Amino acid sequence: MKRNITCPCGERITGQDEDDLVAKTQQHLKENHPGHDYSRDEILFMAY
Repeated sequence: MKRNITCPCGERITGQDEDDLVAKTQQHLKENHPGHDYSRDEILFMAY
């Protein structure tokens, strides 16, 4: 089941499943928002 999250910067990130979404979100944060790290639980809490 696809999961989505919208970063506070406005970028929408779509994952094929929870693991994919967490990996893509953490990669987006590392590349675009250094210093802003979210745990897996925090990312999944914000996902829809």
